[in-house]
Amino acid sequence: MKLLRQLGFNVATQVEIASEAEASQVWARAEVELLVSDYLDMLARELAGQTFNKSSQRRALLPLLNNRSESAIEFKRRNVSAALLELGYPPLRGYLPAVNKQMLLLDVLEQQLASRPALDQLAISFTDKPAVPLDPASYDLVQVPIPAVRQKNQVARDGVPRKRRAVKRDYIEREARNSTLGRAGELLILEYERRRLAQRGLVQLADKVRHVAVEDGDGLGYDIHSFTENGADRFVEVKTTALGELTPFFVSANELEFAREHESAFHLCRVFDFRGAPRFFELQGAIESRCALDPFSFRAHLIPR
Repeated sequence: MKLLRQLGFNVATQVEIASEAEASQVWARAEVELLVSDYLDMLARELAGQTFNKSSQRRALLPLLNNRSESAIEFKRRNVSAALLELGYPPLRGYLPAVNKQMLLLDVLEQQLASRPALDQLAISFTDKPAVPLDPASYDLVQVPIPAVRQKNQVARDGVPRKRRAVKRDYIEREARNSTLGRAGELLILEYERRRLAQRGLVQLADKVRHVAVEDGDGLGYDIHSFTENGADRFVEVKTTALGELTPFFVSANELEFAREHESAFHLCRVFDFRGAPRFFELQGAIESRCALDPFSFRAHLIPR
């Protein structure tokens, strides 16, 4: 059972402002409806594997709005990304989620999502699609830096009742249950670990790298047992998505506990954009030291009297 959900390096609690002047101009409902509709049109095309030009879409939208700048449109699109994540939808690639303080946007987004059953089917097909494993031996997986996220003030929620919104389907969680995708990502990292050691002349260590999630089974708190160059243990947990690098991912209580107990040896590899150009970044140490954790579900049991 998945117990905790990672929310993208505090992305879901950040407040960023394009400019003070633009931030003071409240978006009217008609503007929000146009922008959300345009965003969802692009999202549908992305999920269907079609190409489109975000800049062209933005320029076409510009004259329909109330003297908005292109940067204001770009920032509002980031607000939509954050709102979609809150509703369990995958966002467009390339738009770092930024929390929106205008509740109108969430209301409009919910209404438009409800009127687009085709988007629901596209999201299901995208998240459930079986992953075709790449040939790990011939694919040179690239490690990239950890995504940089600016630290901003957190939205104060003390004393303010949270408006609970119905989530028809959590597509992010649904994709996390796609076992073919998870296994394909593990195979890429397994080969990466073996190749990393072999390229340093440590062939005997490379031969000892084990895919414990397959050989021993799940539940150990990590997927791959590898080694450092001096022979010390590297316990590697792999999380894979076909979406972008800031897509939230799920961790179990067991994984959290194991990472704490083996902080210096634990490495979480986040593989992203699997169906496009797979890459990964690596987080070392206790998971909560690098990620904001949101309690997602709990196992409940009756207490005997």
